[in-house]
Amino acid sequence: MSESPDRRLPSARPAPTVPYASYLRVYEPLAAFPEAERAHWADYARRGVAPTAQDELRRSLVDLVRVPVVGVPAHESADAFTAEVGGVLLVCPWRTRLRGWLALQELVADFPRPVLDAALPPGARRRATEEYEAWRERNPDARPWIRTGVWQVPLRWFVLVADEEREYLPGERLRYRTPMVQARRRLARGLRTLREAEGYGGLVEGLVEVGSWLEEFHPRSMVELDYGGLLHALPPDRLAVDRSARDLAVGIAALRAGDTAGAAGKYGELAERWRAVRERLFAN
Repeated sequence: MSESPDRRLPSARPAPTVPYASYLRVYEPLAAFPEAERAHWADYARRGVAPTAQDELRRSLVDLVRVPVVGVPAHESADAFTAEVGGVLLVCPWRTRLRGWLALQELVADFPRPVLDAALPPGARRRATEEYEAWRERNPDARPWIRTGVWQVPLRWFVLVADEEREYLPGERLRYRTPMVQARRRLARGLRTLREAEGYGGLVEGLVEVGSWLEEFHPRSMVELDYGGLLHALPPDRLAVDRSARDLAVGIAALRAGDTAGAAGKYGELAERWRAVRERLFAN
């Protein structure tokens, strides 16, 4: 007997929310957390809470539309992304407040003062800085589980993943997921090759910094590279053929084999591809 057709009306999909950003996330097993926090995340998972990246973004933008503007949330988020791998619950806390402080530091370094003053008044920035310094004294070892790339996927992130780990569902997601041990192994091998060559100092420096961050996490964690909002900024045909992780791996393999010209060509092509994406940040 054939099944009767599903006559429910399709639910409307919410419009994507800016910014057009990618994310590098670490999901840790419960054993990596202090006992009290472990209990919180275990209960969180049992309740079936499953927020999406869009949910996180909408909540983080609430303060930015208030008057006066609040640059950094007043309280830390108690939410997280979760995943189950091999029967093990993995947790990626949002830590929205910490990431807000860190993002504010980047804004101060990257943007002219008049632009900053228009976006976030000096008084609000000063209060946020004072609050962060006081908090940091109490939490010297704290680090975010999520990193953000605005209008790009930083090339160094692709070193951590492999083409066969790519998951693409048009209109929904483009991501890579890999065990922490694999991510660290690929990073170490790539660093060895790049350090022996000339002209890749920027990539080496970025990989060293990412490697130091990854070392802070449990070895049985999972690393996720998510194109996030870029899925709504780039044409579907462009995303369908995007194999940036494979292309960077091919370039590093060529470098390892002594083909410096081939490596330079592949890396230059990849860098130019993502430079064109980043330039959209400044388009009207």
